[in-house]
Amino acid sequence: MIGCFVTGTDTGVGKTLVSAGLLHALAVHHHRVVGMKPVAAGVVPWGDDWASEDAIALRSASTLAVPAALDNPVLLLDPLSPHIAAARAGVQIDIAAMVRSYQALAALADVVVVEGAGGFHVPLTDTQTGADLAQALALPVVLVVGLRLGCLNHALLTAEAIRARGLTLVGWVANRVDPDMDAVEDNIAYLRSRLGAPMLADVPYQDLPEPGKLVFELPANWL
Repeated sequence: MIGCFVTGTDTGVGKTLVSAGLLHALAVHHHRVVGMKPVAAGVVPWGDDWASEDAIALRSASTLAVPAALDNPVLLLDPLSPHIAAARAGVQIDIAAMVRSYQALAALADVVVVEGAGGFHVPLTDTQTGADLAQALALPVVLVVGLRLGCLNHALLTAEAIRARGLTLVGWVANRVDPDMDAVEDNIAYLRSRLGAPMLADVPYQDLPEPGKLVFELPANWL
């Protein structure tokens, strides 16, 4: 079973786009691929119920349909930092329970792509962050770098934090979120030289993101 944890240099850098794109790319090589959004804050109508836009996007890119309790075990109403949204809802986020949901997915699938919430250290409770979830899952990490002013510092700090948890940074994705950013190629060249992991994709700016059209250089052991 192949699995990875997708994190980002910040919120709004394209983690969902990249996670869905990875699912599409991996579905070329594997029959049963499924996305997981352990914690989602913010909902939209979905059939007769509510769902996270991120979870919906991952489900659309998956080849395996699973219960929402497995692919999105924590769904919070307010689009806020998870620890605040959970407190408002009277919910206690339980990392061990999310790990059990992941393990159930892993037993069903050939590939599980787990998308974290916000940045790597987004607070999940008063004492735990997304880094604790990533460490508990013990998956290789894909870092999405939103290419905009400040991204070099954010990328290096996040890569350092990932490795400080004993996790493998298996690769990173350059996502051109700012169409007006100056010196984009220079920034990418710097990240190539400093992140110590391969660049898996260079995602162009898109007004209407299409994850199925992203091109990845996948690790050989994922094929």
